[in-house]
Order: sequence, then structure tokens, then C-alpha cells
Amino acid sequence: MSLCAGAAGLGLGCLLVILGTLLWHGVGGLSLGVFTKMTPPPGDSGGLLNAIAGSLIMTALGVAIGAPVGIFAGTYMAEYGRKSKLTAVVRFINDILLSAPSIVVGLFVYTIMVAPRVRVSIPIPQQLVSALGSKIEFTLGGHFSGLAGAVALAVIVIPIVVRTTEDMLLLVPQELREAAAALGTPRWLVIRRVSYRAARAGIITGVLLAVARISGETAPLLFTALNNQFWSVKLNAPIASLPAVIFQYALSPYDDWQRLAWVGALIITLAVLALSISARALSVQRKAQ
Repeated sequence: MSLCAGAAGLGLGCLLVILGTLLWHGVGGLSLGVFTKMTPPPGDSGGLLNAIAGSLIMTALGVAIGAPVGIFAGTYMAEYGRKSKLTAVVRFINDILLSAPSIVVGLFVYTIMVAPRVRVSIPIPQQLVSALGSKIEFTLGGHFSGLAGAVALAVIVIPIVVRTTEDMLLLVPQELREAAAALGTPRWLVIRRVSYRAARAGIITGVLLAVARISGETAPLLFTALNNQFWSVKLNAPIASLPAVIFQYALSPYDDWQRLAWVGALIITLAVLALSISARALSVQRKAQ
């Protein structure tokens, strides 16, 4: 018991030192300008508006892409294919993705979306040729983009949501499904009206945990979205992100940039803390029900 208490105290002490250091350096730099001004050049005052906006856009898009895929995959594994070989294979691959380093995900998305340069040509119907020309041509890939960053974050979201959705649906009592089926309810409607409602809090908790996981990811964005010192919300161009700005500014020799890096780290920490508290509250609510 003494060894266990000592180990717990050591871990908690290290965490308190990290949080204390973050608060000491970060709170002093917090101001309204952090949320209203762009990232500055060296020696000038500024904020993190473009980085915060870029992170919000890519995080929201990554969750919008990854969460439905994870929920549907977890639903299949829990409701349709509990004992199938495909479910065992998907679960094994999903466990590998859960523990895979995020930089590997970034390199993968870089290989399929950033490095290749694909020329797309769409023919125009004859009645619209005079107005739009004979075809529309545009280029995909070949450069860093916010869309590639969102896809990299979505790949990280998927295994978390898959595992959470499957576990929560497996906790739903089978008697509830049987009661609904006895009334002649189709299976898809049983899943929608019974299983999802019973596991709703747990599934939402999994999505919130996935958001907390990708909020501070830096490595995948360095290989996909890169960064941008200016305001840009174009998904087909490099876009700023808070983790990438923190990485860049923390390594710089300029005191004002290092101060902004501490402030950005504090903002991410507070955001992840809020998401974790929300997930915990939903978990407690589910247990109470």
C-alpha cells in the first residue's frame, strides 16, 4: 500500500508541477488580443486568432468525417456481426490504430493526399457549354491543405469512436431488443429507437474524448495542413492550427513568440479539461440512469 500510494503521489506531483508551470507562464499572457489578433511577426504584438479558427475548423471537420464512420462501424460490430470473422478482424485493426503514433497517420495522409498531384476534368452538358465552357478542370493534391489535416484528424477519431460505440451498445440489455422485436419492430428501428437511446450518453462521451484527443495533435498537421501566418479558411490551402503555432513559437528565440506559445498551450489544456469534464458528467449521468 505504501508503494502504491507513493507511486500515485509521484504521478500526481509531476502532473501538478506541469500544470503549475503552464499556469505560471500562460495566465500572464492571456488577454482579449489573443482571441482578436493574428499571429504576429517577431517583435510585434499579436494574438492567435487565425490559429484558433484553423484548429476549430479542422477539428470540427475531422469529427464530422470520423464520428459517423466510427459510429456505424461500432454499430455493425455490436448489433449485426458480433460473432463474425469480419468483426474480429476490424476489432484487431482498430486496436492497432488506437495505439498507432499520430505521426504515422500524418505520413499516411501526406502520401495519399498531399504528395500526389491529380488533375480532375469534369465534362459540361451541351446546353451549358456556352456559359461554362466544355469542361471544368481543377487540381487535387500536390500541396498542403486544411482538408488533408482534417482527414488526418478523422483517421485518429475513427478508432476511438468505434471502440466506444461498440462497448456502449454491448452494455445495452438484450431484453430491450427482444421486447422491441416482439412488437414487430424492424431491426434497424430497434437499433435507432432502443439501442442508440440507451447508449446515447456513452457514444457522445466517446466523441468528446476523440475531440479531446485530436485537439492537441501536432505531428499529423505538420505533414498535412502545414501552417499559415495569415488568416485563411480555405480548405484547399495551408491553414493555421494552434498546435502547430505552439510548436513553432516554442522553438523560436523570441520572447513574445514564446509567451504566445504558453498562452496557446493553456488554451488547449483548458479546452481539453472542459471536454473531459463534460465526458465525465455524461458518464455519471448514464450510470445514474
